[in-house]
Amino acid sequence: MADLFEDYRLGPGWDEMFGEPSMPRPTYEALHATLQPLSSAELGVRADVLARAFLDQGITFALKGVERPFPLDIVPRIIAAEEWRTVEVGVAQRIRALEAFLDDVYGAGQVLADGVVPRRLVVTSAHFHREAAGINPHNGVRIHVAGVDLIRDEQGTFRVLEDNVRVPSGVSYVMENRRAMAHVLPEVFAATRIQPVESYPGQLLRALRAAAPVGVREPTVVVLTPGVHNSAYFEHALLAREMGVELVEGRDLVCVGNEVAMRTTAGEQRVDVIYRRIDDEFLDPVHFRADSVIGCAGLLNAARAGRVTIANAVGNGIADDKLLYTYVPDLIRYYLNEEPVLPNVETYRLDDDPAVLAHVLDHLDQLVLKPVDGSGGAGIVIGSQATDEQLAAVRSLIEVDPRGWIAQREVALSMVPTLVGNRLRARHVDLRPFAVNDGENVWVLPGGLTRVALPEGALVVNSSQGGGSKDTWVLTGTPGGIEAEVPEEAPVVVVPTPRSPDPGPAAGPVAVQQQQQQQSARARRPPDRGAWRRGGPVPAAGSEREVTARDPGGAGC
Repeated sequence: MADLFEDYRLGPGWDEMFGEPSMPRPTYEALHATLQPLSSAELGVRADVLARAFLDQGITFALKGVERPFPLDIVPRIIAAEEWRTVEVGVAQRIRALEAFLDDVYGAGQVLADGVVPRRLVVTSAHFHREAAGINPHNGVRIHVAGVDLIRDEQGTFRVLEDNVRVPSGVSYVMENRRAMAHVLPEVFAATRIQPVESYPGQLLRALRAAAPVGVREPTVVVLTPGVHNSAYFEHALLAREMGVELVEGRDLVCVGNEVAMRTTAGEQRVDVIYRRIDDEFLDPVHFRADSVIGCAGLLNAARAGRVTIANAVGNGIADDKLLYTYVPDLIRYYLNEEPVLPNVETYRLDDDPAVLAHVLDHLDQLVLKPVDGSGGAGIVIGSQATDEQLAAVRSLIEVDPRGWIAQREVALSMVPTLVGNRLRARHVDLRPFAVNDGENVWVLPGGLTRVALPEGALVVNSSQGGGSKDTWVLTGTPGGIEAEVPEEAPVVVVPTPRSPDPGPAAGPVAVQQQQQQQSARARRPPDRGAWRRGGPVPAAGSEREVTARDPGGAGC
């Protein structure tokens, strides 16, 4: 074996390339055969080409105030077609249940009356906005775009780590990673059938157009960005360009008489759909932060009047609350009469039972502690890696506010060979699949964003914590060459390409709102609610490290 693998050691998690030392799994055989003959110097040259390409194109990421190329590892992550089908179905199922929950919680509130979710959980969440009550999108979609963060546990089972249905980011890196990898590993692409990712902008545009207000036949869609200082501005600009729509800032919009328009050189032009990349709190200074200069006054009133659609909808953050996450399996049973396809990571609720709280406080050094409204890895305490001072500090915070925390079992995330220096080393990864909901179907982008924790033993993969990314290849399940060539510049796709039956990683850029300015269904209910089966108590353990970086506009990345 070439020196790249000669001292490669399997780590504590499920190794996605090797079932046993020096024995690659079937999905990785072609990649392994390509890498094995290469010297570390040859692989290093290709890695340098990747980094230079990202830097030349301005694909950078701000970490602690320093712009750097977004780290893309040269070794891709590969997922078999049958495994992906499970992910696809499970993600879509989760989005359909959360759509039904958001419609319910901002409407009749039956889920609260039935005791499926405690009312106090909703009303005490920082991301539940009463201002959104009664706003009903005409096609029933509140989650137009979702990013569901997944991990593989020690047995290789995909589990949901958290949901991102506010403003999930990172999809631009999925597309750019693929373009770059097609050039540095062409021999692997020639021997592997990989599902393409370039249809994402077309799928997103179709979903946004489908969400237009009633009676609008040719809707005007815009992408609303906080501006060039946002760490995800590259993504905002890329998506606007690929969809062929205008990229606007709050100062470019005006709302009069519940009609929204954008200022152009030819005068004001009506706007029907706003794909916003700004947190709720900064979107409309009339209803939220009065000091916001990156939103537009009146947007919420216009949405309530049915004159404009805001995607994703205001108030979705309640579905991102990490305490609500523990109830999602019950929501799937309640709204869909189905069993969850993708299990959660085992999680303790700390505000339910004093005995559970006492147990967690006695075992802090064995668990992962997460603030329920945190993102970007901020506030996470991994007990086994924490100092006594850190454990004492988090104990005090939990005792004061049990509702503000969850505890999870520390999961050894799956591992993929990663180029570290001039050697391949096992590093932990997660996966953020992106889903697009057009009101009829939930389409899941085949691949998503694999994030990798670069320091040895690290479990936090967030970009804001110094993590990198990998190109994620989903195989077609058929032999032969690559499914589709990846062009230098992906064309704008208005009508999505056909896809297999569908059923909605992170993280791309960190979402640090413009300086201090930005922080923060169509699912039908079964007629017989009695058919819902409660899932019993929450599993008494669960976790994994936080994998969402603060999303450039709201949700985690």
